[in-house]
Amino acid sequence: MLLISDLHLDQSRPDITEALIWFLGTVAPGARHLYILGDLFEVWIGDDAPNPLADLVAARLRKLADSGTELYLMHGNRDFLIGEGFAARCGARLVEEPVLLNIAGRKLALLHGDVLCTRDSDYLKFRQMVRNPEWQVTFLSQSVEQRQDFARQAREQSRQATSSASSEIMDVTESAVNEMFQQLQIDTMVHGHTHRPAVHDISIDNAGPDNTSRQRMVLGDWDRYGWYGQIDEEGEASLHKFNLSFS
Repeated sequence: MLLISDLHLDQSRPDITEALIWFLGTVAPGARHLYILGDLFEVWIGDDAPNPLADLVAARLRKLADSGTELYLMHGNRDFLIGEGFAARCGARLVEEPVLLNIAGRKLALLHGDVLCTRDSDYLKFRQMVRNPEWQVTFLSQSVEQRQDFARQAREQSRQATSSASSEIMDVTESAVNEMFQQLQIDTMVHGHTHRPAVHDISIDNAGPDNTSRQRMVLGDWDRYGWYGQIDEEGEASLHKFNLSFS
């Protein structure tokens, strides 16, 4: 099983699109499952908005799906408006977080990761608003131009907030991680969002005497490097990177 997140595909970064095409044609074939854990695109204002980049990506994902790989698509904080229509074009299934899996007796949870950043209270308020189904229906009823204007303003506000926020605010909080491990009773957590790729070995309080060791794998954002996670048949997690200038 392969996992990717935070590609933030955009017309301004054709190198990342080329890297994804390379990944889908070279690394991913033969994988039984590919999970995309959010922020595949830098912005998404609705499945109905004309988007040549999305058309290209959908065609490449569909090719992989047709070869036998099962594709799963999760919302991120940038592309939370991706709908069933686009997922169908990709040959993918749209899934809600957390996705819970059991592989060789190891329990895993997959999520985007933004809900773990509990110190970023302003963002969490924004998230609550835009994830509301009523807000989404109202937003999608607007014209494409109106939605584009909103997206531009939101991106600019996000850039300003990110540039002034401390690094701690932008990262997960230990208490939120521990709470999710205990609540879901999992062995491994995989997420993106923070752009801090690593595999963390952690111990959870009150996790029981038999298995107190846990892993949290953070997928990297595709910028200088491309990143993907792998879960083998024994449920073991590993993180991999490749240079975007592979060609």
